[in-house]
Amino acid sequence: MTEPTHVKDTTGPDIALCAHATLRRAMRVISQSYDAALKPAGLKATQFTVLAVIAGRDPMPMTRLAEILVMDRTTLTRNLKPLVAKGWTEIGRERDERVRLVSATGAGKAVVAEAIPLWRQAQGQVERRLGADRLSALLGGLRALTEDPRG
Repeated sequence: MTEPTHVKDTTGPDIALCAHATLRRAMRVISQSYDAALKPAGLKATQFTVLAVIAGRDPMPMTRLAEILVMDRTTLTRNLKPLVAKGWTEIGRERDERVRLVSATGAGKAVVAEAIPLWRQAQGQVERRLGADRLSALLGGLRALTEDPRG
């Protein structure tokens, strides 16, 4: 007998109605799909996102990259380490030594170019599972949340 996907716990909140819990579960499913699709390029989904943002821009301050990704600097630094180790990104300094600039190397841009068709494949799978209209509505709603993450 299979277990139900939702069992209401009458002692606490209805977790099925919790935006956080539902988004986290959905993110695990989506991350696994994108990670599998991007594996031939040697990337995880989180790495692809960071590298794709960097590759499409001139060197930018880490603080700006953190803002774009809605990520704190500590997490961003942790996410950049493997990209630097693989030679896909570089972190330099501006004249103001306190400002760290992040840029994609030629190898990093090549990895992004290799990964884009793989990313499109994963994107297509998500769209097929959700339907184009529901995916569009979902992305619109999530963008509204991230435009001002402090609400």
